[in-house]
Parts: sequence; structure tokens; C-alpha cells
Amino acid sequence: MTPDQNDLWFLPLGGTGEIGMNLNLYGHDGQWLMVDCGVTFPKPGRVAADGSVHHRGEPPVQMADPAFIADRRDQLSGLVITHAHEDHVGAVPYLWPLLQCPIYTSRFTAEILRRKLGEFDLLHRVPIIEVDTGDTRQIGPFSVQWLALTHSIPDPNALMIRTPVGRIFHSGDWKLDDQPLVGHGYRKQTFTDLADEGVDAMVCDSTNATVAGHSVSEAALHKGLLDAVNSARGRVVVTCFGSNIARLHTLGMIARETGRYMGLLGRSLINMSSAARAAGVWDSSDRLINPSHLGYLPREEVLVVATGSQGEPRTALRRLAAGTHPDLELEAGDTVIFSARAIPGNEEAIEGLISRLRELGVQVITAEESPVPIHASGHPAQEELQAMYQWVRPKIAIPVHGEAEHMDVHAGIAKGCGVPKALVGRNGDLFMIRPVPGMRRQIAATGRLGWLKQELVRVE
Repeated sequence: MTPDQNDLWFLPLGGTGEIGMNLNLYGHDGQWLMVDCGVTFPKPGRVAADGSVHHRGEPPVQMADPAFIADRRDQLSGLVITHAHEDHVGAVPYLWPLLQCPIYTSRFTAEILRRKLGEFDLLHRVPIIEVDTGDTRQIGPFSVQWLALTHSIPDPNALMIRTPVGRIFHSGDWKLDDQPLVGHGYRKQTFTDLADEGVDAMVCDSTNATVAGHSVSEAALHKGLLDAVNSARGRVVVTCFGSNIARLHTLGMIARETGRYMGLLGRSLINMSSAARAAGVWDSSDRLINPSHLGYLPREEVLVVATGSQGEPRTALRRLAAGTHPDLELEAGDTVIFSARAIPGNEEAIEGLISRLRELGVQVITAEESPVPIHASGHPAQEELQAMYQWVRPKIAIPVHGEAEHMDVHAGIAKGCGVPKALVGRNGDLFMIRPVPGMRRQIAATGRLGWLKQELVRVE
């Protein structure tokens, strides 16, 4: 099955029908373009990609089955990574030996990727091409332009994918944050110009399609976090997603304002801050304390940022709650602030972690309980989706990056904004943008069994 010069296809292998492990393919003129290559972390009891079952306490990863494109890697022109979150970049070290194509991405994402590849002894084998926002690169038969948007990590980009037979806008993960604090912002004209050009399909993030209103700006969190730290008596531990360099920037500012020393606990946090320095997106005024020194400082002078906001095993916060962290021990009267919301499926693990912390006499402040914002999502709520559809005005909306409920609500929003057609599918569905809009071919493929079944069905 190969697209010809009249075809423009979209084939999601991961991330459509779920949140995580994004892997998308675009097909045209005998070639495929891959966008993102990520992982997810299975819930207990879920079967991983290798057939193993995830048990509590184990941290395996799950990724999309690459068999379809691995069997056609001579047709794979390249891989584009939109940003450095694990669910978009984390599978590259595992799957690149099956793909063996060049990778195109921004400077910060390239820094993260190089560190991952180095752990797999792949660093000098993988061709990484760094691309600046606004650049256009010809990748096989695809002309790909990088467009600035905002998200909860530096240098996220949307993509405009152009071919002689059609044009697709791929949003990646995004929000409309007028004060992102770190990295590039966005311009409305970037997207209204696309509408003037004409967009055949918009493949767009659905994560917060069920959330009314507009997402909170990163800049709006300063007051809530400052108040929480100011009111704390002992040590303060803030747990958040380690990739959110803007949140670390805010916490660094609060550390200076409250006379506390800031340190990082957790490998991913330390790795992200190092990559941010290398990519030039780390505030030079933020000075970090060596983790081994934190336990010797007066309690009221300590501000720690720790991994583990989702209750994951073996993370810094879990070890602090268990009293097994080598650098720091929590005591009654200390404070833990959850500057993150629960990813669906992690609620039980988080509640167990919070219960353990409270048993130690630690005060716990969560984003859900705080009267003022202490966390901001990186994904668009309904008003942002409406704005983007009004700016871009695509002929077809294809919701991705969400579970069924998110994508169905997203499709309704698109139609409400005047988009003529919204196509809702799942991983393995082939969306035929050209030559037959409104059709999809259902593909079920497994490399282990080596079979391919096709059925033509209509999307309503």
C-alpha cells in the first residue's frame, strides 16, 4: 500500500484515541513523513508493546507498533519531532534502528534527543537536523514549515505540510499563551495567513477539548506559588513536570524573593535544566544548589523541585515520602505543593502518595484545592480551539491526541466554527485527504503476525 502522486494521506499509528505515544504518518507520491515518535507509561495490568504485563512498581514504557512503516522504511523520507515531551520524542531511541531516517527538530528538542540517543549508543549514528522556527525544509515530496506556538515546554512548533495536491496544518501540542515566560510566543497572523493560502485539513490536539474557557497563562501562576511558599514554615517541595522550564523559571524567581535556596531532585529535572542551558533558554540568574547540600540547610531556607507529580515509582517525591531519598528527609511541618494535575489513570497512585505524605505530618497543597492557580495546562481549552479554527479555516478537521470523548467534543467544536467536515478516527485509520475527502481505510497491522487487513468505510 503506497500513496501515489495524486494521494495525500494521514495515518496515525499512536496518539489518536489515547493521550500519549504519538506517532503520525503523512503519505504522498510514494513516500511517507513521520511526525513525532513518543511513549506512554502503561497502567497496572495493561499489556505493553512487547506483550509483557505491567505490574505495580515497574516503570515500563509503551509505544506504537511501527511495523507498518518499518516494513516500508525505504519510503520514509524523514521524522519531524514537534517538541521534547516524552509522548512525542521518547520512543526514538527504541524505534530509530527500525526506521533509519533523518530527524528534523528545534534546538531545545535536539538537546533532549541527543541525551536520549547517547544512552543507547546511537548518538553518532542518527542524523539530527536542527531547524529554526519559521524555516521551511523539503523532506522528500513534503515541504514542511515550522510555525511558532506555545506549550508547557520550550520551542514547541506546529507544522504546515505542503504538497502539490494539498496542504495540512499539524498543530502538535499547543495553547495560546500571551506570556509563556520562556521560549518563543506566537502570532495570530501566522495562522490567518494560512487561511488565505488555503488549508485542506487541520490535525489538532484534543487533550482539553472538554474544558470550557481559556487555559491559564504560565505568568499567572507566580502569585499563587509565591503565597504558598511564603506561608510555609519548613522545607517546601514543589512537584511539577520536569520539562516545564517556565515553571522552573517562576520557582527560581520565588526562591530569590523568599530567601530560599532552590535545588532539583530527579534525573529528568536535572537533565532538562542542563538541556535548557545548552539551548539558551535557562534564566542565568537561577542558581541551583547541589542536591547533596539540601539536607544541611536550615529548613526554612530550602525550596526543592522534585519529580513524581503523577505518583510514578522510583521518582524523587516517592522516595521522599518513603524516607529513602539519599539527599533529603521530610519532617512534620514541611510542605509539598503539587504544581500539576493528574493525568487520567494516575489518580490512584497520586492519592496514595498524598496519603503517605500526610501521615508524615507534611502539609500537601494540590492544584485542585488551591484557591488561586498554581498549575497551568499546556493544551488548548475550548475558546482556544475556537480561535484557531476561526484563524486557520480548514476544510477538514481531524482531532487527535485525545481519548474518544475528547475527540468527539473537539469535532463538535470544529463544526460549530464552520468547518465543513470533521473526521474522528483511531490509531490505524487511514484518512484520505486526497483524492477522496471524507473516506478512511481501516488498517489493522501487526509486525509479529505479518498480516494486513483493509476495509473501506465512510466517516460521518
